[in-house]
Amino acid sequence: MEPDWSIDTAFLFRIILSVLSGLLIGMEREYKGKDAGLKTNTLVSAGACAFVILSLEFTGKDFIDVTRVLGQVVTGIGFLGAGVILKRKNTVKGLTTAATVWCSAAAGCIAAFYMVTNLIFFTVAVVLVNIAFGLLDNKI
Repeated sequence: MEPDWSIDTAFLFRIILSVLSGLLIGMEREYKGKDAGLKTNTLVSAGACAFVILSLEFTGKDFIDVTRVLGQVVTGIGFLGAGVILKRKNTVKGLTTAATVWCSAAAGCIAAFYMVTNLIFFTVAVVLVNIAFGLLDNKI
């Protein structure tokens, strides 16, 4: 069977959307010098998007539940996020970064479903929460 070399524009556009969202989310983490920054958030978003797009290819097949992949993305990102969290003496570091990586995965999933307006609102909300609450946290 010959490979199909035609460009799947829907796939390409969804991946581009997820990369842009992950990039915007990761920029704030990178600016603050966090371990999981630009590349991590971008790749998490793109990877989540790709997995969901692949699962959507099986829509309508017998005995297939495409929503299982969404659950597995959440579980997998939980493991990745756990690696970012560090406990030292009486403090815990990395919770916000782990939550942000989790949000990047959600952004990738939203992009996979081609929910462009929702993706824009979600991305802006995540970035604003990290910036605004970061400033507020410093003042408190």
